[in-house]
Amino acid sequence: MMNCIAVDDEKLILDLLIDDIQKVPFLKLAGRCRNAMEAAEVLHKEPIDLIFLDIQMPGLSGLQFLQTLNNPPMVIFVTAYKGYALEGFNLNAVDYLLKPVSFERFLKACNKAYEFYNLQQKPATKEKDPGYFFVYVEYNLVKVVVSEILYIEGMKDYVKIFITSSSRPVITRTSMKAMEERLATHRFVRIHKSYIISADKITAIKRDLVCIDKIELPLSENYKANINKMLSQ
Repeated sequence: MMNCIAVDDEKLILDLLIDDIQKVPFLKLAGRCRNAMEAAEVLHKEPIDLIFLDIQMPGLSGLQFLQTLNNPPMVIFVTAYKGYALEGFNLNAVDYLLKPVSFERFLKACNKAYEFYNLQQKPATKEKDPGYFFVYVEYNLVKVVVSEILYIEGMKDYVKIFITSSSRPVITRTSMKAMEERLATHRFVRIHKSYIISADKITAIKRDLVCIDKIELPLSENYKANINKMLSQ
């Protein structure tokens, strides 16, 4: 069961949204809010898993409100304005719904959020690593098989994951530090502030380069100790 709140300054729209929420068996409505400040008050009182959030509201907009949260819950934007979709994607929204929203489309977004919620809730165990993980790519969860990863390139707020099964990288909003932690139990090595490489895919190591066949990646002086540690193992 996911605790959720609905945030919209229009009473009729808010009533319709709440009616849809109450039809979904895995959603529990924890609050109805007419603006960002009311939503903030609910978030301080109890744990919330999902926010249905309007964008154009008096005072703080939905986008501005989301950016004030240090550890925001999952968010599904429900708005009449399609022009903010890219900003919503940049803020890791689960989905972006345009008013008026059919219940079928609403339920699809809820199912997506519930799938991600269940992935987060799985307890950590000492069982064998499954060998894959999921990342968000434009509102969708995409499976990445660890053994297929060649290398990872960091680009400010995003990373590109280059894999053997596709000529196009998987691009997702996360940090290089987060990727290092995710891959800590596998054979990956940081060779540069912008590159993490699969140790098993390395074919040559030059003075300032690490190679995967014809691909040459820069080896930073600050990370040469990582390569030396890998070689010693």
